[in-house]
Amino acid sequence: MADAHQKNHDYHIIDPSPWPILASLGAFIMAIGGVCYMRYLSAGSFKVAGMELANPWLFYIGLALVLYVMYGWWADTVKEAHEGAHTRVVSLHLRYGMIMFIASEVMFFVAWFWAYFDASLYPNEAIQAARMVYTGGTWPPKGIEVLDPWHLPIYNTVILLLSGTTVTWAHHALLHNDRKGLIQGLTLTVLLGILFSCVQAYEYAHAPFAFKASIYGATFFMATGFHGFHVLVGTVFLLVCLLRALRGDFTPKQHFGFEAAAWYWHFVDVVWLFLFFCIYVWGGWGAPVAAG
Repeated sequence: MADAHQKNHDYHIIDPSPWPILASLGAFIMAIGGVCYMRYLSAGSFKVAGMELANPWLFYIGLALVLYVMYGWWADTVKEAHEGAHTRVVSLHLRYGMIMFIASEVMFFVAWFWAYFDASLYPNEAIQAARMVYTGGTWPPKGIEVLDPWHLPIYNTVILLLSGTTVTWAHHALLHNDRKGLIQGLTLTVLLGILFSCVQAYEYAHAPFAFKASIYGATFFMATGFHGFHVLVGTVFLLVCLLRALRGDFTPKQHFGFEAAAWYWHFVDVVWLFLFFCIYVWGGWGAPVAAG
C-alpha cells in the first residue's frame, strides 16, 4: 500500500491539496463582493447579466470562504507537522514562504508611505492643483489640528516595543524547553497586542480630523489603519500559538508556527516605529495640536 502511494505521488510528500483553488475562489468572490458592497453603501447599482448585485452578501460569502480556507489549510499544516511530513526541505520552504509574505507586506506599506511622503513633501506642486486647494500649499494642511505624538502614540510605541521583548522571551523559553516561560511570554504579548488595539481605537474615536475631505486624514488613516489591522492579525496569530502551546504543541527543534508569528510581530513593530517618527512626529511638526 505504501509502495502504491509512493508510485502515485512521485513528487509529493502529501496528497494534493484542495485549499489553493478554494482560496483563489474565495478571494475572487470577496473582491467582487467588496465592489458590490461599496456600491451598496453609496446607494449605487451594480448589475451583471441583469442581476442587481449591489448588496453586502456576496462580500460576506467570500469572506466566510476565505476564513474557512484559512482554518482548514492551517489545520492541515499542523496535522502534517505532527505526522512528520515537515522534513528539513519542507520546513525550509515554509520559511521561504513566510519571508516572501513579509516582503510583500513591506511593499504594501511602501505604497502608503509613498502616498504620504508625496503629499507632504510636495504640498504646493503646480501639477497637483487639487492638492494645493486642500493643503493651502503647506503640510500639515491649513486648518488641521494634529494628534500629540507624545501622548497616545508614544504610549502605543512603548506597548509594541514591550511586546517585542515578551515574544522574544517566549521564543527563548521555548528553545530552552521552558514551557511555563513560553506560555507566560505569549500571554503577555497577546494582552499587549489587545491593549494597543484598544488605545488606537480610542485615538481614532477622538481624532480631530476625519478620513474624508482631507488628504492628511486619508493618508494618515490608511497608513496607521492598515498597521492597526496587521496588529489585529498578529494578535490572532499569537493567540493561536498560545492555544497550541497550552495544548502541548511546539518543541525546541520544531516550532515554525510560533517562529513565523514572532517574525510577523517584529515586522509589525518595525513598521510602527517608521509610522510614529514619520507620520506622528515629523508629519505633524509645526501644526497646532488638538487638545486632549
